Amino acid sequence: MSQKEFKDLTFADDFMFAKVMLNEKLCKQLLEIILEIKIKSISYPEEQKVIDPSYDSKSVRLDVYVDDEKGTVYNIEMQTTNPGNIPKRARYYQGMIDLNLIEKGEDYSKLAKSYVIFICMEDIYGIDKPAYRFENYCKEYGLSLGDETYKVILNASCTELQDTELGKFLRFVRTGEPTDEFTDELLNEVNSVKRNERWEVEYMTLLMRDREKIEEGRKEGRKEGRKEAWEEAIRKFIEIEMMNGLSREEAEKKVRTALGNLDDNE
Repeated sequence: MSQKEFKDLTFADDFMFAKVMLNEKLCKQLLEIILEIKIKSISYPEEQKVIDPSYDSKSVRLDVYVDDEKGTVYNIEMQTTNPGNIPKRARYYQGMIDLNLIEKGEDYSKLAKSYVIFICMEDIYGIDKPAYRFENYCKEYGLSLGDETYKVILNASCTELQDTELGKFLRFVRTGEPTDEFTDELLNEVNSVKRNERWEVEYMTLLMRDREKIEEGRKEGRKEGRKEAWEEAIRKFIEIEMMNGLSREEAEKKVRTALGNLDDNE
């Protein structure tokens, strides 16, 4: 999550993006722009979908999870950094969505069509295109597998964005500056979210939790660093004793005994 103050959040920050996308009209319009389709209506099964298939599995928290009147499922994620694993994350998210859609023992035909969409600030494929659209095909004959799973990776850093609805949207993601009616509405919704005191409290609570986790990680890192330094010192002492003619077993015993005496004297 972003470490910004609430008032400084932009549409590209995942918390703000998720809240703006709770506006049904804007979310539906964005899906239509990205996928170049018409959608009659959408619904939100949960505000922020969490899929936790079992107690020992990695759970998934989805930024935006909606379905339409035909049962098609859409997951949209805002990705401001490039951790290098976005394609695999898209695959994992789609798999988790499938597990969530079908109950144990049910027929696979009940699996709904699904789209996983990542809006990226960087070009993860490096060929400067605004959108990369994927579905499963037969390599030899160009046949669609027909599993109705689709992945879309958007690139807001594209230097050749056209004056299309998608191009204007990606430019807005990158700059925060609206250039048409839709991006104007997105910016207005951003400002509306910032006036919502409940969401500000929610964000600040999440921010404090994140900072606490970061501090815990730093403390653990310092503790681990001291442990590694101590183990390295012990290793060097053992090597010195071995150079003085002791076997490894004798050297280790001598050093451990000496350290034990130090502890007793403290």
